[in-house]
Amino acid sequence: MSNAEKNPVPFARRDRHWHPKALTPGYKSSILRAPEQKLLVLAQSLSETTGPVFGHGDIGALDNDLIRNFARPDESPIGERIIVHGHILDENGRGVAGALLEVWQANAGGRYRHKNDSYLAPLDPNFGGCGRVISDDMGYYSFRTIKPGPYPWPNGGNDWRPAHIHYSVFGSGFAQRLITQIYFEGDPHIPLCPIVNSINDPKAIDQLTARLDMENTVPMDIRAYRLDVILRGRDSTLFENRMEGN
Repeated sequence: MSNAEKNPVPFARRDRHWHPKALTPGYKSSILRAPEQKLLVLAQSLSETTGPVFGHGDIGALDNDLIRNFARPDESPIGERIIVHGHILDENGRGVAGALLEVWQANAGGRYRHKNDSYLAPLDPNFGGCGRVISDDMGYYSFRTIKPGPYPWPNGGNDWRPAHIHYSVFGSGFAQRLITQIYFEGDPHIPLCPIVNSINDPKAIDQLTARLDMENTVPMDIRAYRLDVILRGRDSTLFENRMEGN
């Protein structure tokens, strides 16, 4: 049965007060990017409430293992090995099966494998920094990676981004599209970050923060963090500083 047959009804309306304002002067690039006209809310179409549909055949064997998917034979990337896992849910608390989660991040030194990243931290020849995973029949996901490092950015005189991983999620319809960032508990840069501070509700920031999960930590090997994702609805995970929602 296709996602179109299982989920033909419209999704819940977005709570605009839960999301940060598009114009947040402390986050300087939002000044140029923020829309000048009033937001228009359109009715959901069939193309938004159904599809896309992904299968496990669409991803490679190592796509969910960022520790190994770019490493040279018999070598490993530098940094703290971690598992990131959680539950992808809809607005009614039901697991979203077959959701495609794409992730990308900086390496342990805080540098992206991107030609325009000029940060002084070195590139890791064994770490690419991107991967993807499809949620299981109950909506659970898991991937392995290296914990990213913080890095400076030219927003203010001395602004640093907290350690974070970018998430892109395709749920059971385009109306569930989500792009956001996740952080890690205990990071002192979280309350100092202008992007994070564009979020008014502390509960929303907490929802973006992965928690240490010792029950799923592998002894003498790798620590685990858990981050659940909620698509749409009142408890929706934030769509990164965009009034379009998720």
